[in-house]
Amino acid sequence: MPTIIKSPASPAFSRYQKIVVALLAFLQFAVILDFMIMSPLGAVIMPALAIGPAEFGLVVSAYAFSAGISGLLTAGFADRYDRKKLLLFFYTGFILGTVWCGLAQSFEALVIARVVTGLFGGVIGSVVLAIATDLFAPSMRGRVMGLIQTAFAASQVLGIPISIYLSNHWDWHVPFLALAAFGLVGGLVVAWQMEPVNAHLDKPQEHSPWMHLYHTVKVPHHLLAFATTALLTMGGFMLMPFSSAYIVNNLGIDMQHLPTVYLVTGICTIFAGPMIGRIADRRGKFPVFLFGTIVSIVTVVIYTHLPRISLPVLIVLNAIMFVGIFSRMIPFQALAASIPPPTQRGAFNSISASLQQLAGGVASVVAGHIVSQGADGRLQHFDVIGYLMVATSLGSLVLVRMLDQRAQAQA
Repeated sequence: MPTIIKSPASPAFSRYQKIVVALLAFLQFAVILDFMIMSPLGAVIMPALAIGPAEFGLVVSAYAFSAGISGLLTAGFADRYDRKKLLLFFYTGFILGTVWCGLAQSFEALVIARVVTGLFGGVIGSVVLAIATDLFAPSMRGRVMGLIQTAFAASQVLGIPISIYLSNHWDWHVPFLALAAFGLVGGLVVAWQMEPVNAHLDKPQEHSPWMHLYHTVKVPHHLLAFATTALLTMGGFMLMPFSSAYIVNNLGIDMQHLPTVYLVTGICTIFAGPMIGRIADRRGKFPVFLFGTIVSIVTVVIYTHLPRISLPVLIVLNAIMFVGIFSRMIPFQALAASIPPPTQRGAFNSISASLQQLAGGVASVVAGHIVSQGADGRLQHFDVIGYLMVATSLGSLVLVRMLDQRAQAQA
């Protein structure tokens, strides 16, 4: 049975822990890429299916809403099973849902496929975080979260450019089918290499999963963390689904150069993620989160008010914006990982992931009704999205400060 290494400050990872981090990062990569490719493919899917921003927002939110519902339904059971078995069950369903997306031929079929994918994929991230928290001591979690979050950057470096390439040379279905095939291989490696994660089963469990869910939800600092998760998610879900259409139609970057934007941004964040994690472990979670909030607010306001610009300027701005976003995501996840006890960790992460998806679904629908497309193809009212993201960033800053003060008081 895997055990936590309890070493002094900045302990080194064991060989097995390195393998686990790599496997968890891969699973995050697959799940994040499944969502992320919707953004660059939006510029292709909308004309191909003859739909507008409102309908495309529904496609994005279909995944989010179903993932949110799935997370709530499974939260009460999340701590009653070996986390590895739970992970593989939902990952299998996620792969099948992704294949369905690759076979969808209409708007309605794509919406249903996204619902199925969300039912399974939306739970994976919470199980990944629970496993990471089970197997790594608090002094290592900033680095762990930083490494796992490089999956986000890797999806831009590898997944998104390849997806755009495949859709440009064939059609938008091919990236989903390629992701399913690639993800299947990774899932088999996880089944082979990862040991059972079941130490939490040795501790007393509540008989009723619904009471377990209730006792997890009613804890005040759990509620504070859930509210923070929702606010952090809303801004990103408003901005990301329409970013490719905004870059192409408003900023004048053609589809052939769009992969370059994601490629360079992803490379920058691959290097930035682990570094941010190390700094968060050494300097504290909240100072890094504050830095990320300031950078995010400034760059988002600039980004959503851009005129037509050159490719190099866009790449630099996009890279800085994502460094700001990562500087919020990584320290918050490391901070939140220490909040629940082991017997509530699965339920806490499932509820958190559920609220993240539900908040993201609401944000996508709202953004789809705020943004409209003019006769020339340009997106209108995109600046309003930027202002809303600033508001959610400020709100999350206040809540993270409260969580950090509580964590310091308990230390």
